[in-house]
Amino acid sequence: MDANRTRIAVVTGAGSGIGRAVAVELVRTGWTVALAGRRTDRLEETASLAQAALAGEPAVDTGGPGGDAEPPDGENGTSTCVRTDVSRPEDVAALFAAVRDRFGRLDLLFNNAGTFGPGGVPFEELPYDAWRHVVGTNLDGAFLCAQAAYRQMKEQDPQGGRIINNGSISAHTPRPHSAAYTATKHALTGLTKSLSLDGRPYRIACGQIDIGNAATDMTERMRTGALQANGEMAPEPVMDVADVARTVRHMAELPLEANVQFATVLASAMPYVGRG
Repeated sequence: MDANRTRIAVVTGAGSGIGRAVAVELVRTGWTVALAGRRTDRLEETASLAQAALAGEPAVDTGGPGGDAEPPDGENGTSTCVRTDVSRPEDVAALFAAVRDRFGRLDLLFNNAGTFGPGGVPFEELPYDAWRHVVGTNLDGAFLCAQAAYRQMKEQDPQGGRIINNGSISAHTPRPHSAAYTATKHALTGLTKSLSLDGRPYRIACGQIDIGNAATDMTERMRTGALQANGEMAPEPVMDVADVARTVRHMAELPLEANVQFATVLASAMPYVGRG
C-alpha cells in the first residue's frame, strides 16, 4: 500500500466495542474511515472519539445525523457515518456506493458486525428466529459486505485491497449454549479462506482475526462469571480492546504482497487453551 496515498476503510459494527476501537485507531493513524452500523447516534460517538484521538483533545460534537468528523482540508484522518444493517442487501449496497462515490476507492474492509444471540439458551430451546438473526448478521452480513468490497477492489485502479474478518476464538472452540454464534464463526473461516484464494488474481488479500475476551460491553459479564464447559460459573480475565485495534491496524497496513491469514489475540490467562 502506498503510504503517501489516503487510505480508505469501511468498518462495520463501528458503533461500539471492537469496531469502535478499530475505527478510532485507524482514524488516529491517518486512515479515512466509513463507519457503518445500525445506530447513527453511536456512529457519531465513534466519529467524535476518533477525531479526539487524532487531535489529542477531548471528544467534541460531530454534528447532526449522518454528519462527518473531518480535520482541515488536505489532511488524512477522517470519518463519515453511514447507517447500515449488514443483513439487508439494500443497506450494504448503499454503504459501498456511498464510499465509492465519495472516496473513489476502497483499501480495507474490517468485517466486524456481529451478534452473539440469546445467551444461556440450551440448543434444544433455541428459537429459529434467533438462529436466523445471528446467521443473518454474522454470516449473511459478512458475505454481503465482503462481496461488495471485493467487487469494488477488483474494479478500481490501482486494483486490489484487503478484507479482514472478525472471526472470534469461537471459530475454533465453542462456549456452552452458543450453537448459532459458533456455527457462523466456523463458517466465516471458510469464507476467509475462499476469499484469500479467489482474490489472488486481483490483489485482494483476506485475513481473519480471532479475538478472545477483549474488554467491551459484550464481554462485561466475563468479569463476574461465565458458564464453563464443566457447568461451573467462573470469572474470566479480559484484555484491553486497544491491543486488538493495534493488531488489526498492523494487518491492514501490510503491503498487499503480504498477509496475516489468521491471527489469534486473546487475554493471556483466559480459559481457552485447554477449554473443556
